[in-house]
Amino acid sequence: MRDILDKLDARRAGARLGGGEKRIAAQHKRGKLTARERLELLLDDGSFEEFDMFVEHRCTDFGMDKQPKTPGDGVVTGWGTVNGRTVFVFAKDFTVFGGSLSETHAAKITKIQDMALRMRAPIVGLFDAGGARIQEGVAALGGYGEVFKRNVAASGVIPQISVIMGPCAGGDVYSPAMTDFIFMVRDTSYMFVTGPDVVKTVTNETVTAEDLGGARVHTAKSSIADGAWDNDVEALLQVRRLIDFLPANNQSGVPHWPTEDDGRRHDDSLDTLVPDNPNTPYDIKELILKVADEGDFFEIQEAFAKNIVTGFIRLEGRTVGVVANQPMVLAGVLDSDASRKAARFVRFCDAFEIPIVTFVDVPGFLPGTAQEYGGLIKHGAKLLYAYSEATVPLVTVITRKAFGGAYDVMASKHVGADINYAWPSAQIAVMGAKGAVEIIFRQDIGDAAKIAERTREYEDRFMSPFVAAERGYVDEVIMPHSTRRRLSRALTMLRAKKAETVWRKHDNIPL
Repeated sequence: MRDILDKLDARRAGARLGGGEKRIAAQHKRGKLTARERLELLLDDGSFEEFDMFVEHRCTDFGMDKQPKTPGDGVVTGWGTVNGRTVFVFAKDFTVFGGSLSETHAAKITKIQDMALRMRAPIVGLFDAGGARIQEGVAALGGYGEVFKRNVAASGVIPQISVIMGPCAGGDVYSPAMTDFIFMVRDTSYMFVTGPDVVKTVTNETVTAEDLGGARVHTAKSSIADGAWDNDVEALLQVRRLIDFLPANNQSGVPHWPTEDDGRRHDDSLDTLVPDNPNTPYDIKELILKVADEGDFFEIQEAFAKNIVTGFIRLEGRTVGVVANQPMVLAGVLDSDASRKAARFVRFCDAFEIPIVTFVDVPGFLPGTAQEYGGLIKHGAKLLYAYSEATVPLVTVITRKAFGGAYDVMASKHVGADINYAWPSAQIAVMGAKGAVEIIFRQDIGDAAKIAERTREYEDRFMSPFVAAERGYVDEVIMPHSTRRRLSRALTMLRAKKAETVWRKHDNIPL
């Protein structure tokens, strides 16, 4: 028996080496960890249970029968825990055939996807691979299709997280694209459908891999990635942090973590957060941090469409999604990018029963030909649609401006928000006072004194939260320092919310 056990140990040791010491050293030289090192960091110590360690490819074409077979076939799969909560994982191993996907490689991933869906637990994929294994042809492409189908089946049922930690090209990019979150590592990861060489051949453009599909491009320009960090270690630790915010599935409810931060806590500094001058910016993140438990805020898509802020906080230990206009960038105006960013986030929260708090300071939609030609109407409608179809608890706080159609779009009472608060500094109107007066009293434009008087009249009549409060569009005008207490109590009350919806196969959001 001892001989058999020794043979098992030897086989396991060989499998854990992947492509061998030389290729592991090359991986480290590039500043990257191996697949198994990454999983050790992501999961709790000693919790990883590996599946299919000894699976090998079956390809014999193009000299593959003469290549030494490597157990595992370029991907490490299994499950473990993150702070005690079950998570299913797969990690591509670049040391084995460049992490390329084969028929058996895909079968390992789909087995884990199926298990994650059956067990209603999150799944995390770590990508570091060069695409399909060319020697296997259509068998590899079929494997991709099987993975993609399961991404769609799991969407809105379990959280799916992709971490790009090296190359991710060709067919490999579409699986992450269908997951809930994509994160990258700066300088060592990139994503693109076709690489720089193909681009050069087809379009005659000369571009580097970093400029074509690096972290900077996908976090700030394309919005493909939700965030990026400087190295593998930081990325994996931050993914652990995100998982702590997320429910296990769409029926489990948000996680509840112990906290000593009193839900009734007041913060008097909020009473002076909004400047006296309505055109002076302030940082909405200050409000978010001061409302959140322990000032802990996990921001999503921080580098993209900075005029709107999205992310997760906790209130009394329970996860809450936050959407907030950012007056520091473009005065917090809504444009196409901000609308898409927020709509995607709202739909994720709604799918997983995460309550949403919306902080509103929006002067309207961004005007101009670039926005109109770029489909602002349809992109703005995405956010309106997302809020309107959401059935999770929705609490809105208007801190300052809520002008025009953007007032409606930003989780107003009219599109289904449950509780709407306003600070005394709130201004709710069709547009700013000066613009409104110049339209209504255009005949007096040449008379500065009259225009000034009319502007004061308009401000007194409409530029306050009380007109909306008179009509019940705002439930209460609150003191800024009590915002955390009000939100905590509102969300506690709304925990039992049940919203009935008309049956339909699926909706038809304006994509």
